[in-house]
Amino acid sequence: MPKPTLVDVGREAGVSAITVSRALRSPEKVSEALRAKVEIAVKKLGYVPNQSASTLASNKSSSIVVMVPSISNNVFTDVLGGISDALHGSRFNMQIGYTNYDSQEEERILRSFLNPTPSGVIISGLEQTDETRQMLENAGVPVVQIMDISPKPIDMIVGFSHDQAAETATQHLIDSGYKNIGFIGAQMDPRSLKRLAGFKKAIKDNGELREQCIAVTNEPSNVRLGATLLDKLTSQFPECDAVFCNNDDLSVGVLFECQRRGINVPEELGICGFNDLGISSETVPSITSVTTPLREIGRLAGAMVIGEEGAPSTPIVDLSYTISARESTKRT
Repeated sequence: MPKPTLVDVGREAGVSAITVSRALRSPEKVSEALRAKVEIAVKKLGYVPNQSASTLASNKSSSIVVMVPSISNNVFTDVLGGISDALHGSRFNMQIGYTNYDSQEEERILRSFLNPTPSGVIISGLEQTDETRQMLENAGVPVVQIMDISPKPIDMIVGFSHDQAAETATQHLIDSGYKNIGFIGAQMDPRSLKRLAGFKKAIKDNGELREQCIAVTNEPSNVRLGATLLDKLTSQFPECDAVFCNNDDLSVGVLFECQRRGINVPEELGICGFNDLGISSETVPSITSVTTPLREIGRLAGAMVIGEEGAPSTPIVDLSYTISARESTKRT
């Protein structure tokens, strides 16, 4: 699909291309009504304005736009490290956009980052707005979605299934002999919700799902919240004998709270985390976690977006996951 032009926007808005250009470059010089008409046409067509004709005529910039929802979460630190590995020694550099899990903010940042046109875009997740998807489809550059998997990516995708990973982790707890398994989750973004869905499926497949076995919050995840949510979970679900945690921060918090309360892990309470970020293998007892290929996701996404030799030839790359079973789920 060809990229929309000023002429296309003008036709949609019912004005000339010159008027569109004036509205975009000097909005204070046009009426509010005209500015609104142009903005509606721009969003509808997914038009990305170029700052100059010279940019339009030149090669794309050497930037690879990378959109991530967090810059403090170690998950994305590892992913960014993998992208950096792929770009190292090339002519490309990263331009990072921080969206704070806000799809509207993602749309706003991306619109500015596509001017001038980058050489490619790497973007987290599948939950883009319609306008963002249209911008990416019309950008004329490689686009790689990361951290999830879908049969219908915008262009290319590399990641794994969060719901399947959570289902497998929950089944591991069931197979380890635990009967009353709870779920603890924070920062309930779309990928977290998929993990919750996977947990629910495994529980239902093996018996009855009780809503009191779930304790979640939309607060940003941290170790302290693990303790707070365990307190909530055990208050509403006192028979709980194992916990599947949405991430490793929470699982470490659960372990520390168990040690404060004198709860034996794994005999009285089993613990499983998600993402296996390093600390899980070093605690005493060590914590079982879902190991996800975060750095490899970043490395492959970087290789795919710049067309590096040896990059996967398929547009859909499912890197899957493994369960790293450790002391926190090994009942004697």
